[in-house]
Amino acid sequence: MRSLVVAAAAAALLSACASTPEAPATGAPIVRAAAGPVEGVREGDLSVFKGIPYARAPVGRNRWRPPVPVAPWSEVRQATDFGPACVQPTPRSQNVYSQNIGATSEDCLSLNVWTPNTSAKAPVIVWVHGGALVSGSSKERLYDGTAWAEKGVVVVSINYRLGVLGYFAHPGLSAEAPTHASGNYGVMDQIAALQWVRDNIESFGGDPDNVTVAGESAGGLSILYLLTAPSARGLFDKAIAQSAYLISMPALRGTSQGAPSAESGGVAVAAALHAPDVTALRALDAQALTDGAALAGFAPRGVIDGVVLRDQMLDVFARGEQAPVSVLAGFNSGEIRSLRVLAPAAPASASEYERIIRERYGDLADEFLRLYPATPMDDSILRATGEAFYGWTAERLVRSQVAVGQPSFLYMFDHGYPAADDAGLHAFHASELPYLFGTMERTPPNWPAIPEGAAETRISDAMIDYWTSFARTGRPQSIHGPAWPAFGTTGGSTLVFRTAPELEPALNPGTFALHDAAVCRKRAAGNLGWYWNVGLNSPVLPTNAACP
Repeated sequence: MRSLVVAAAAAALLSACASTPEAPATGAPIVRAAAGPVEGVREGDLSVFKGIPYARAPVGRNRWRPPVPVAPWSEVRQATDFGPACVQPTPRSQNVYSQNIGATSEDCLSLNVWTPNTSAKAPVIVWVHGGALVSGSSKERLYDGTAWAEKGVVVVSINYRLGVLGYFAHPGLSAEAPTHASGNYGVMDQIAALQWVRDNIESFGGDPDNVTVAGESAGGLSILYLLTAPSARGLFDKAIAQSAYLISMPALRGTSQGAPSAESGGVAVAAALHAPDVTALRALDAQALTDGAALAGFAPRGVIDGVVLRDQMLDVFARGEQAPVSVLAGFNSGEIRSLRVLAPAAPASASEYERIIRERYGDLADEFLRLYPATPMDDSILRATGEAFYGWTAERLVRSQVAVGQPSFLYMFDHGYPAADDAGLHAFHASELPYLFGTMERTPPNWPAIPEGAAETRISDAMIDYWTSFARTGRPQSIHGPAWPAFGTTGGSTLVFRTAPELEPALNPGTFALHDAAVCRKRAAGNLGWYWNVGLNSPVLPTNAACP
């Protein structure tokens, strides 16, 4: 697909001489990459390297600037401990995802590598963590890359700037930037990490021409950003998007789909922080800035800046201008069961529920009420919210890639187990991750305990097989489940993970068409965004909209 770009003959020599880790007398593996030599740790048949910097610390004047590559080093660098997580808001409550992620720092742009000791030109998966672009870290125990690396895949997990430090736009920042734009620093970090992979991963046994980007939740959203960002083009060959959400974005200046500009939002946050200019903003302590911005209502999102992200993602997909790569995408049947803050409050009666839906959905109301009836109301509210965004996004993405000639694959995770089901959390948001990574004993403290046993192991083994074979060949395969045909082909289009993987010819018939029509009408109106404003929270939808 592309040739490896080598900056200098010396860097090329280093890379060529270290396609597998060295084993010095200490037994610790050393890789001599273009960036510099690193010493990791041996874990069974794998070599693991943690906390490798891929960009300079974005501190001081580099706060709210594009990432700057680290200067190559010559002495062996210890890569035995994870780097700090990026700064994130101080937790104010506990939930199923709460965990102690340890130290945080503004100097956090690092990555980790798991590699089989015998690997050479192995497929590469770059994992982007979730956390609503606000929290999370590549060092979370769920994301251990061991099970994937044992399948012959080189695994890379990355940190990227979060919250106000990663997605803040402001007129003062735009004025000082050569591009006259601001925001999207977290996206630029991810692109910089992929550039590091391009230039260095061959030294770790990986194939720079067979890179798959993957992520869940905000990580899945990040995959959508990367698919539509021109500067990410050519840095990856396949994509996996789990529980992604194809939301509308604000423009840097002016309104877009009714949303105020990102710069005006930045001005409001600065005022709340009593910071009159960029100099004052940069002088603020990173943690105080992050907590203050969160309290002021700052919600990080990608920005249509004309540089990194040039248009609404949905418009890019509609025109077929996204990266032409195969994708594997899906969602969980119970997404909102652990994210009830995204669901609207239930009205007092079934008749009130129906009245609101008819008022908001007009000629689409009969279909909405058929799919999501007033009884049982709680179940309908949860399903409508999850399927309108996570489900619609997954199928819209797969359909968009098929339209540009790329075989792509759709799944739904509907697997439950006693502790989760008893807590009303059947197939909740992110519940697939312990199975996918084979880290079922490494869940956060409040996570419903996954039982031991062959049934759970079979689901895990199947997911690991499907995901790693997709990274290797573009075709997900497993001996623990059926052949998974590409979306829209004969023999079934969706793989559903229940007690075992099984094919369904049509997933939740009618739901995609309903939600696609609703988004289409919001998009056509020009002054309505698309996010979790669905169902009871929906605006009044235009009728007879000419959908672009």
